Amino acid sequence: MSEKKPVKIVTIGGGSSYTPELMEGFIKRYEELPIKEIWLVDIEDGKEKLEIVGKMAQRMWDASPYDVKVYLTLNRREALKDADFVTTQFRVGLLNARIKDERIPFSYGLLGQETNGAGGIFKAFRTIPVILSIVEDMKELCPNAWLINFTNPSGMVSESVMRYGKWDKVIGLCNVPIASMMAEPATIGKTLDQLTYRFAGLNHFHWHKVYDECGKEVTQDIIDAIYSGKDTGVPENIHKLPLFKEQYDAMKMLACGYHNYYYRQEEMLKHGLEEYHGVGTRGQQVKKTEEELFELYKDPALDHKPEQLAKRGGAHYSDAACETIASIYSNANRHIVVTTRNNGAIPDLPSDCAVEVSSFVGATGAKAIAFGPLHPAERGWLQCMKNMELCVEEAAVTGDYGMALQAFFLNPQIPSGETAKRVLDELLIAHKKYLPRFKKKIEELEKEGVTIKDDVARELTEQGL
Repeated sequence: MSEKKPVKIVTIGGGSSYTPELMEGFIKRYEELPIKEIWLVDIEDGKEKLEIVGKMAQRMWDASPYDVKVYLTLNRREALKDADFVTTQFRVGLLNARIKDERIPFSYGLLGQETNGAGGIFKAFRTIPVILSIVEDMKELCPNAWLINFTNPSGMVSESVMRYGKWDKVIGLCNVPIASMMAEPATIGKTLDQLTYRFAGLNHFHWHKVYDECGKEVTQDIIDAIYSGKDTGVPENIHKLPLFKEQYDAMKMLACGYHNYYYRQEEMLKHGLEEYHGVGTRGQQVKKTEEELFELYKDPALDHKPEQLAKRGGAHYSDAACETIASIYSNANRHIVVTTRNNGAIPDLPSDCAVEVSSFVGATGAKAIAFGPLHPAERGWLQCMKNMELCVEEAAVTGDYGMALQAFFLNPQIPSGETAKRVLDELLIAHKKYLPRFKKKIEELEKEGVTIKDDVARELTEQGL
């Protein structure tokens, strides 16, 4: 048997607080995935965090039985040369951008959230041009590499790579399906290896069904368990609020935690506004958690992932990213829930669009497993959300203000009208630094005297943050 080829992995956004989670996953899988070197890449503004987390990453490997070198760089092109896998986990504008994404909509009584509503749209506007520039570098420096994307909004970012970057070797990932699969089996007295899962939908907007080892569907059993108070793996960053039982009984599928923003919109908005006026938005809370984490990471004795990292909402991130890479490398064809090209898995959507579905992942990438058509309610939601995503992606690439408005008006979290346009305009001003494709429109808005209503968002913008 031929010796396995050593692997070079590059992580864009390597200074992220999630990096120790990623290192833990690679260490656990080293016997299957023999990594030779890992390059952690970040930008100048993230240099301090990169150095802190990079030293910790090296300590984690030094504490393992494996000889792996961790390289740190601010030069993306230097890192990408001859990479086998490129993982992306970056945040354009850092956490201050997230805080503005949240606070500006909330100041007008609309949802402010990282991947939903106006905030999610603007995260895509900032991120898609950057991921496309990474793809251009990959075409030149590592044309055979796989791009494994964890950067949110993962579905839209990954689809833009396929549609506008013309790069097919991309898989989008999310920890939410894994969290469900880790927590749900115990609610019905089963283990994961006894169950078969089938997911279908979009990133942060999927449903799933579950079957036992005899092929019997047990989805309803898990639905019933939800209402007996059992934990079904809703991420830490989502306010836990069960859907109405009658709706679940009609759907006959399990929804993901992010569906709360759509199925319980009134209550989720109320909770978000309470935080906005009280303890601060989720981004402000995460900023404090991150400060605590990086203080821990500075400890020269710390050589393992701290428990506090679970508070970031990214639990099981390494299981998603590392399992995908290992499965591609070993041609294992494991069941993994990924964002990939539809190819008929969900006949309610075009074959060439990106969906988040159960897939078999091997050396040729993800083979989407057919789910079949959805019922009218879910079909309606899905088609609306997908077309909203396509408008977002086009606006991000072209800088077309009219298309941005179209995306806003399609989004179920944004009531169409003057208020929506005002929120759009303020977010454009707030993120001017990261939206060069909207430069002309932003200049027009500045001449019109558009200002930011929320004090915190306005101060961050005036400080150039």
